[in-house]
Amino acid sequence: MKEVGSSRRADATPHAAALIEGLRDIGYSLETAISDIIDNSITAGAREIRIITETYADEPYLAIVDDGDGMSEDALIAAMRPGSRNPLATRDEPDLGRFGLGLKSASFSQCRRLTVVSRKVDKTSAAVWDLDEVAERNEWAVQLPDDTAAIPEVSQLGAAGTLVLWQKLDRLTGGFSHNAAKRAEIINQRIAETERHLRLVFHRFMEDAKPLRILLNGRLLRPLDPFVRKNQATIPDPEEKLALSHGVVEIQSFTLPHHRQMSKTDWEDVAGPEGHLKSQGFYLYRGRRLIIYGTWFGLCRQSELTKLSRVRIDIPNSMDADWKIDVKKSSAQLPPVVRDRLRRVIERIQDGSKRTYRKRGQKLVDHERLPMWHRIQADGQIRYRPNIEHPAFAEFAETLPKDLQRGFFNCIALVGASLPVETLHADMAATAEQIVPDRVDEDTLNQAVQATLSALLGAQKDIKEIMSLMKDVDPFRSAWDDTQRIIAATIEAREAK
Repeated sequence: MKEVGSSRRADATPHAAALIEGLRDIGYSLETAISDIIDNSITAGAREIRIITETYADEPYLAIVDDGDGMSEDALIAAMRPGSRNPLATRDEPDLGRFGLGLKSASFSQCRRLTVVSRKVDKTSAAVWDLDEVAERNEWAVQLPDDTAAIPEVSQLGAAGTLVLWQKLDRLTGGFSHNAAKRAEIINQRIAETERHLRLVFHRFMEDAKPLRILLNGRLLRPLDPFVRKNQATIPDPEEKLALSHGVVEIQSFTLPHHRQMSKTDWEDVAGPEGHLKSQGFYLYRGRRLIIYGTWFGLCRQSELTKLSRVRIDIPNSMDADWKIDVKKSSAQLPPVVRDRLRRVIERIQDGSKRTYRKRGQKLVDHERLPMWHRIQADGQIRYRPNIEHPAFAEFAETLPKDLQRGFFNCIALVGASLPVETLHADMAATAEQIVPDRVDEDTLNQAVQATLSALLGAQKDIKEIMSLMKDVDPFRSAWDDTQRIIAATIEAREAK
C-alpha cells in the first residue's frame, strides 16, 4: 500500500487592507447599494425606512434609518464581519440576504466610512469600519464607540431599529470634493435617479395591506407597479406554477394597456428613462423583491410589437444557487428546466402585446372603414398605398376634367411611393407613442366627412354603424368632436330637405 505523503500548512489569511478595498469594486451602483441596505431592514421586520441625505455640509453623508428589530452588540459585530453568513445555509422565507456581504460591500462601494448604530430593547450599540484606518493598521478590527450622541441622525432611532451611516462619500462626489455646490448637485442628482429604482424594486412591499413606508428626505415614495395591474385595460394571463427540487417558480404574464389607454404621466413612469422598448420582458422577483427586469434572457428579441409584454417570475430564496443570484442581487441566469418552460409559453406571452397593436393596425386596413391607406402584403413584402377609391379622393376626382384626373391620381400615387419608411421605422422603434396624425383644417375635415358619410349612407349603413366605423380611423378619430358636429349638421340638413 502506497503511503500518503505528509503536507504542511501555511497561514493564508487575506490582508485586511487589500481585501476590504477589493470589496468596493464588486459592481454596485448607488441604487443597488441602497437597495441592499433596505433588504436588511425588511429582513429585520422594518415597516418604515427613512433615507436622509446631507449634501451641503463640509462632510456630506447619507443615512438609512429603520424601525426594525435592531441588533445586540454581538449581533452587530457579526453583521459587520465580511462574509457573515454562508450562502449555502438555509434562510427563513422573508430573509432577503444571501452572502453576508451586502451591508459591507454595498456601503464600501459608495463610502470609506461605514457606521452602524443599532438599538434593541433600549440598548444601543455602534460599530464603525473606516477604510483609511484599516489601510493604516491592516487589521480585521471594527471600532466600537461607547458614545453615540455625536453620530449624525442617531436621534432618528426609536426604541428599536438600525441606522446605517455612510461618510467619506468619495464615490459619490463626481470628483468635486472641494466644490461644495457642485458636489451637492452631483449627489442630489444621483439620489434622484435612485428614487425610481426603489419604487420599482420594493413596490410589492409598498403595496401590502400594511405597506412598507420608504421616505426620501421626508417624502413618502409611492410604489411603481411595472404591470399596471390597477388599470382595467391591463390583460393578465393565468398564473403558472413550476415545482422544482428547491422550490416553486411562479410565472404570470401581463399585456400592458396601449398608450392611448393610459395617462401620459403613467405611461412615461412605467416606461422609465429607457422607454417601453427596453422595459419589456421578464421581471424576476426573489422573495417578492425585484432582482432583474427588462430582459428576455436571450429567448427572443426586443421589438416594438412586443414592448407591452411583461412577465412576472417569482422564486424563493432557496433557489439562489439554481438561478446564480449574485452578491448585488441584480443579475441572474435561467435554469435549463425553466428556460425550456418559458420557450413553450413565450409565443403566447408575446401574442397579447401583438394583438393590442395589430388590433389598432387592422382598423387602418379594414375596408369596411373606408381607410385612406391600403396595406398590401405580397412576395414577402409589405407596402402602404393611398386608397384612391376613398370617397374623398373619388368624389373630388369626379369634379375634374378627364385630362386632369390622371394627373390627380398620379400625385396621390407619388405620395404613397415617397412614404418615409426608414424614418417612420426609427421613430416607431424609439418613441411610438409620440407619433400622432397631422391635424387638418375645418374645410379639409368637412370635405372628408361629407364624402365618407355619403358613401356609407349609399351603402345602406345606419347612422350608429357609420359613427362606429368613422370613429376608429383618422383623420376623424383625432378630431372626433368636430367630426361629430359636422355629421350632425349634415344629417340635419338632409332631413330638412
